[in-house]
Amino acid sequence: MISKTCGYAIRGVVFLALEKNSGRKAGIHEIAEELQIPQHFLGKILQELVRRGIVGSIKGPNGGFFANNHTVSRPLIDVIEAIDGLGIFKKCFLGREECSAINPCPLHDEFDGCRNSIFKTFETLKISNLVDKIESGDSYLNSIKELEGI
Repeated sequence: MISKTCGYAIRGVVFLALEKNSGRKAGIHEIAEELQIPQHFLGKILQELVRRGIVGSIKGPNGGFFANNHTVSRPLIDVIEAIDGLGIFKKCFLGREECSAINPCPLHDEFDGCRNSIFKTFETLKISNLVDKIESGDSYLNSIKELEGI
């Protein structure tokens, strides 16, 4: 439902949130290498998140990207809105221009509740919830193959 770009954005924000307590800024090269995301592409994504106030950045020799307390308390829907917009939760599953309760596609009724449920999940789930799952060892930002260097 979300784009690959948005998935990269969420992974980047979570990476920065994991680094928050260290107090250091992460450079784009380090983040891209760790997450296995093309550096130039990730740079554009993170700059958009900086413009939206989701993460911060500082230029210079000790600069880089960083998360703060405000970042970790934000819901995932903020990242999704910044990258993909909220229109993804209103689009027709069959690609029609207009799909609503008044003018439904054949799948509208079946997927309307599902789409609303997914929106609610993203609206409720905070960046800190993802960080907690990773810190507890229940989840990973990279695949096991990437972690093992295979």
